[in-house]
Amino acid sequence: MKRIVVKVGSAVLTQDGTIALDRMRALVAFLAELKKENEVILVSSGAVAGGYTKLQLDRSILANKQALAAIGQPVLMQKYAQKFDKFDIITAQVLVTAANLARADEIQKIKNTVDTLLANGVIPIVNENDATAVEELVVGDNDQLSAYMAKHTASDMLIILSDIDAYYDKDPRKHEDAQRLKIVHKIAQEELQRDVTPNNLFATGGIVTKLKAASYLLDNNLEMFLASGFDLSDVKSFMLKKEHIGGTLFTKDV
Repeated sequence: MKRIVVKVGSAVLTQDGTIALDRMRALVAFLAELKKENEVILVSSGAVAGGYTKLQLDRSILANKQALAAIGQPVLMQKYAQKFDKFDIITAQVLVTAANLARADEIQKIKNTVDTLLANGVIPIVNENDATAVEELVVGDNDQLSAYMAKHTASDMLIILSDIDAYYDKDPRKHEDAQRLKIVHKIAQEELQRDVTPNNLFATGGIVTKLKAASYLLDNNLEMFLASGFDLSDVKSFMLKKEHIGGTLFTKDV
């Protein structure tokens, strides 16, 4: 069995200030199918947005954002647990901080926990512990977190499901002639230094954070697949049917 990390962003999981339940159901159904032949780790954004559905605080203030994360994390986990339960799949919450990922012994503890959960058929749902993280000790976004988790849990691939359906040779929102890059072997340094442009109120990333995650994984001889989280047909084709129709594969293999 391959070990697959799947990361889903806030732009996919939230809509109009609430959790997008239809998209969450579609995601869970896909992961349940993926789990039949793979070990699956889910890195999920959405805690702050989940908290905002209960209490509308100004999320630009760090203390408010941490409070929203504290409120929203159990909300998010409850919704996941309910939806996975229909497939007889148990889920587990794994909260990590940048400090956990900075020390070899802490990394090993995370891997031991994840290994045990996967060995027992459980899907670990990973998120950064935003409720207690301080800016000096923060991973920063779940694209980076998912890349670190893929490496440190000895996974085979990272899948990022986003409002960005692939990597293009230019911004497709500004250029009608933008061409999708189907397979990418190397990412130019200037691409990694562009301004981060998240599209969603609750998102912290954009294409740049995804490219940084892909670059990190390529440096560690791991693969990443970027596809739409709104329409899962591309990722289903790629992972379940082994057909690369849409999305972008980042790989060292030629």
